Amino acid sequence: MPNHANVIGVNMVKFEKPGKNEPYEIMAANAINGALKDAGIPYTAIEQAYASYVYGDSTCGQTALYKVGMTGIPIINVNNNCSSGSTALFLARQAVESGEADCVLAFGFEEMKPGALGENWVDRTSPFQWINDRFLQLDGKLPEGPIALKVFGAAGLEYLEKSGANHDIFGKVAVKSRKHAVHNPYSLFTNEMDLADVMNAPTVYPGLTRLMACPPTCGAAAVIVCSDRFAKKHNINKTVKIIAQAMATDQPDSHEDYLHLVGYGMTERAAKQAYDMAGFGPEEIDVIELHDCFTPNEVITYEGLGLCGEGEAETLINNQDNTYGGKYVINPSGGLMSKGHPLGATGLAQATELVWHLRGDAGSRQVEGARTALQHNLGLGGACVVTVYQKG
Repeated sequence: MPNHANVIGVNMVKFEKPGKNEPYEIMAANAINGALKDAGIPYTAIEQAYASYVYGDSTCGQTALYKVGMTGIPIINVNNNCSSGSTALFLARQAVESGEADCVLAFGFEEMKPGALGENWVDRTSPFQWINDRFLQLDGKLPEGPIALKVFGAAGLEYLEKSGANHDIFGKVAVKSRKHAVHNPYSLFTNEMDLADVMNAPTVYPGLTRLMACPPTCGAAAVIVCSDRFAKKHNINKTVKIIAQAMATDQPDSHEDYLHLVGYGMTERAAKQAYDMAGFGPEEIDVIELHDCFTPNEVITYEGLGLCGEGEAETLINNQDNTYGGKYVINPSGGLMSKGHPLGATGLAQATELVWHLRGDAGSRQVEGARTALQHNLGLGGACVVTVYQKG
């Protein structure tokens, strides 16, 4: 990537429980206007826009952006399941690096319903059918349930069996994330929990309690990227560069076991590509936002991203190398577990959090001296995007 894209504006709205949110187009417009103000540019400077969401009819992106203005620019709607936000950013970054555009907007939003994720189109082949079929083939004794709950639950059980780790590591990760969220005014949950709270919460799937699963959430976020030429022309000095970004989808190894069924292989491949592009490995990363839709996935992802060796996540957790004062600060926002997970907005909210840290604008949760950040955003079905940012 010889011509890196610069992040010059970010913003998000506070995430809310379903029913307490504003309409999607209002949330999105507020996030976009905030990003424009952050960048210090007018809306007319935006040349293209990528809108990410999962639940909504076609061209919801236009409806949302029209609340900001109608300038006739290309608006592309993006749906890549839970990785939709980072996919929109992937496309925006490509547009800038290719020279197709000098200033591009990626924004995401979601209005979700209470309860576990479901499917809207039951009269055609489900994109999760192959995942469900393989889930049953791997172990027909595991109970049924909503697709995400059962596959991530099964992956958690498999990880414990393979690694010999104590089940409480999933609870410890939840406690850590909630402790981080206390300092995040944009987080849905801001009260601390102890390990007993998490482990004794109602069981939602074997090995998983309710406090190990992220809540359905509504919200929006926006990121503006530009070329070096645009930044120089507009005297923009407060930039964060995207120095590496890779997207991976499923390969045959996704059928191998439950860990791969929930994206371990995609994570590993995307991370390797991103590290190769960046020219360094995880040892250079200061702060990380990763996709912790269920706490077992955070644990699995530690190894997929190469933050520790295979089977070593328990040691990393017990040594507190996933929090302030340790080797990495992981999910300083509180993560999906605490901040919330409005699918289309999640990847862009992760990007926003990391940019704040690299600028030194993260307030009381600031990771001191942060210069390099990594983002991991995963969607079943599937896609995984890993992005490396560096202070400009």
